[in-house]
Amino acid sequence: MRLLVVHYFPTAERIRLVLDNLNTHTPAALYGVLPPAETRRIIRKIEFHYTPKHGSWLNMAECELAVLTGQCLDRRIPSVEVLRKEIAAWQGPRNRLQTKTHWQFSNEVARIKLKRLYPPLETAQNPDPPEAP
Repeated sequence: MRLLVVHYFPTAERIRLVLDNLNTHTPAALYGVLPPAETRRIIRKIEFHYTPKHGSWLNMAECELAVLTGQCLDRRIPSVEVLRKEIAAWQGPRNRLQTKTHWQFSNEVARIKLKRLYPPLETAQNPDPPEAP
């Protein structure tokens, strides 16, 4: 975080970060590794945005990164320049082929597998009103 604020974006008023929900990706975690005054200065410039814990789009991104790793980054890359060239060479044909993710996790399957995360659905459309005593 210090590198982002001090070195890469020293003149930025605000740096927006998109992070997953790992416990070290919080402002509080910075206090464990930096002096309090420096942590406060850094945190004032950073805006934290967290990805959903159960986002299917995140799973698709992770799958794509796994393919990239297996097909392109399966060896030591000597420099950032070579890394950029390798990724561009891999990405070009993949984009031209319009490679897609065939997502098969439907709402119905999610309601079964993730039952505790979903509210129950009403089963009766028009329940009978209770009888008067």
